[in-house]
Amino acid sequence: MVGSLIPCSLIQPGSPLEGRVEGPYLCSTPLRSLRVGFTRAAYLTNIAPLELNDKPCGRVTSGIREPQLTPGLQKDTRLQKTSNVKYRRTCNGKGMWPTWQYHTRGCHCPQRIMNNIYQDGSRPVKQMAAVTSRVRAVRTSKRADKSSPASSHNFAERLPSEILIKILSYLDASALFSISHVNKLLHRLANDNALWKRLCIAELYKNKKQRRAMATKEVLDHAAGYWKWRYFRTVAKCDTFNWKGQLGRISSHTGLPNRTAQVLRNLDVTWELTVSDKSGREGKHELSWSRFSETSVTLCWSGGGCLPDYQQISTLQLHGVRRIALNCPGLKIPGSRSLMEKLDVQTLTKSVQVIGRDRLVELRLVQPGFIIGVWRDQSSVAFIMLTLHFHRLVERSIEGSSVCPYVEPAITPPFDDIDPAHGLHDYQLYIVLHDTVCELMSGCFSQLFCRRTEISDGHIQLTAISRTDCSQRTQVSGSITLPWRCEALQGAMQNCCIMSLTLLDEFKKPFWCVSSPVSMKPEKTPVSYDYDGEHFLIHYQDSDGQVKMELAWMEEEKKFFLISLVVLVAVGKVNKHFSRDY
Repeated sequence: MVGSLIPCSLIQPGSPLEGRVEGPYLCSTPLRSLRVGFTRAAYLTNIAPLELNDKPCGRVTSGIREPQLTPGLQKDTRLQKTSNVKYRRTCNGKGMWPTWQYHTRGCHCPQRIMNNIYQDGSRPVKQMAAVTSRVRAVRTSKRADKSSPASSHNFAERLPSEILIKILSYLDASALFSISHVNKLLHRLANDNALWKRLCIAELYKNKKQRRAMATKEVLDHAAGYWKWRYFRTVAKCDTFNWKGQLGRISSHTGLPNRTAQVLRNLDVTWELTVSDKSGREGKHELSWSRFSETSVTLCWSGGGCLPDYQQISTLQLHGVRRIALNCPGLKIPGSRSLMEKLDVQTLTKSVQVIGRDRLVELRLVQPGFIIGVWRDQSSVAFIMLTLHFHRLVERSIEGSSVCPYVEPAITPPFDDIDPAHGLHDYQLYIVLHDTVCELMSGCFSQLFCRRTEISDGHIQLTAISRTDCSQRTQVSGSITLPWRCEALQGAMQNCCIMSLTLLDEFKKPFWCVSSPVSMKPEKTPVSYDYDGEHFLIHYQDSDGQVKMELAWMEEEKKFFLISLVVLVAVGKVNKHFSRDY
């Protein structure tokens, strides 16, 4: 009868329990572990639902607390047991006498507990023994989890370092670099000099003499991570030697390698923008999108709330980043950074030009090639767009340092003291008008010259298309617009486009290379019988020269035509390049 309620009528006279009974029932369960259970043969009469509250219920009978039962049920009602009910007795914290508590899984509502206990017997329920065994199993597993050392420490962390390094020695460079981002322990072990030295010898040094020389070098005389840095640097150098042969032959029209864009993609070259505000905080921004054209590439970084306000921008730095070819998805692959441009925006504020605006964005040309899109009636930056010319773009992107840009080697043409007009003739011009989507116009003009008597205002004038010669006019395909996009918004700036210009000297070497967004403005011209439509002027200017293009709208064809193209080169640039004194 242990663990049940014993009716008083079943107690025999002279029993040890006689005299300890004051109520109709006696609980015979031990105090230390009390669980109430009823067998199928136990029928209770005149029993009502138990009253559940926070107060101790029942009355004390000879040191045993008995649950108080109130009448109210019909006679011969069976007390059912459900699988989600547990009974236990705990101390009330104020004395030695325990109190009765009733618990159910998923709900602590007394009404639901009583509904689960007292039923009409119409559906079967599980045995309390199964519940008790399951609860004991759960408690046992919890105690095992708390006491087990494997639950509080990672399995790999309990292995000796020698074994972990032995395991890591079977990984290649990509896997070893990836696993170094798991935790501090693996980061420290994955930077072990012995592991990366083995990779350097196995993968980078194919010659036996080089392998022997590398094997004899000490490993412990360098700081941790030295051989890892040397591995990536050696890989970058090996690829550097290969890309020069992949540029392909020089184009006779542009004077540039034919496969510049392909080499940049093969080398995994990208560009990173560092923006500093007036407080000194710096933010590095990954490239949002890019587009390659025939002689230039257009880059764009979207704001997205990450860029500071236009008035707070202090400096802009452009770095070319060359990533190592590793199979590490989701990780920032190591690589070298090469400084390409550094602009002090605060000093350039006075020279900023607004080259276009639409209903949402205003384009501000900070410097040739750099434009900042600012939301209208606001100071927040929508995007930053930049155009780069292909001339030595690979070298500028990977061969500089993080603080110093690539220095272009000085190429001096052969000196000619016989030709009195040396440096004034045999120029070749290749110009492209395009936007961020397609090409609008391209043309190659050769045999350009300037007479010595025509030098004026410190410029040498090279006329590619004459306004008086209708046979030289060039058609412009499509409308002259500059599409832009950032995040979820996009638009098109009217009367704006990108100009890429390459001027070759008489030796077919790049002499002046320009790539920058430009704007087209209406121009008042005298009445012309050849062009009846409206006229527009595109004027570009920097320290090396100027470019003037005149376009006319033809009503019959509904297209633009380039009717005049003049390039003005600074005399100082010509004198320095050709060692002349014009």
